[in-house]
Order: sequence, then C-alpha cells, then structure tokens
Amino acid sequence: MFSEAVQEAMNEQIKNEIYSAYIYLSMSAHFEAVNLSGFAHWMRLQSEEELEHAMKFFHYINDRGGRVELRAIDQPPVEWGTPVEIFETALAHEQKVSAMINNLYEIALKEKDYPSQVMLLWYIDEQVEEEKNAAEIVETLKMFDERDTAVLLLDRQLAERSEEE
Repeated sequence: MFSEAVQEAMNEQIKNEIYSAYIYLSMSAHFEAVNLSGFAHWMRLQSEEELEHAMKFFHYINDRGGRVELRAIDQPPVEWGTPVEIFETALAHEQKVSAMINNLYEIALKEKDYPSQVMLLWYIDEQVEEEKNAAEIVETLKMFDERDTAVLLLDRQLAERSEEE
C-alpha cells in the first residue's frame, strides 16, 4: 500500500523539482541576456531535465493509486552574477536536492514502502551525477578569469550538451 507520508513527501518533491526547473530557466535567461548562449543552452536543458524528474514523481504517484496535489511555486531570483557564482549556486542547489531525496528515501524506509525505495534509488544515483556535473563546471570556471577567452570556449562547449546527458 502507498503510504500517506510517502505520497505527501513526493507531492512536495514535485514542487521542489519544478522550482529547480524554474531556477535553471532563470539562470538560462540571465545567460542569454549577457550573450553567453552556450551557458544558457546548458541551463535550459537542465531546466527540462528537472521537469522530467517532476513528471517521474507525478506518474509514480498515479501508478501507485495516490493523488497528485500540485503546490504553489516560488518565483526564482532574476539577477545572478558571474558564471562561476551561478554554477556555485547550481551546485549548492543540487546538494540541497540530494538532501531532499535522501530524506524522502528515509521516509520510504520508515514506512516500509519497498517499491518507493526502489524507485528513489534512481534519483539518488541521478543526484550523484547532477552534483558531479555542476562541480566540474565550477572547477573549470575557477581556472580562469571571467574576461578570459577560455570562458568563451567553455560557452561553446556547453552549447554542445545534448539532451541525453
């Protein structure tokens, strides 16, 4: 049986995943505004990925006979800062999401909801990848000055991110 506590936590996580999409879309808009279209592209794909994560929870709740309850989404920030500051924010956000997923897993353990534990393992693995990707970009950005030509080269590299990544 699908426990009320797990259902409640998953509904909250749908909101959190959609908010994550909003944050990344706002970052993308910022990068577009400062003419870093590769960075904008990377963030836009990240936003789409977060929406996919929300929909995975949405379908899972429905598949288990639960009830999806959509919640209000806060407005994300509009102003962001330098590329390294933005990616540091993205990394911190992914670490926060990892903690949320781990907490959700703990609830599923406590409730002895074995199907949800199995489903959440995918998210746990995904968060390792999300943190790694953001951390690598932060470290790369820290290697050079914001005005350095390397920023433009990294911008081009990020523009090549495919939807499969």
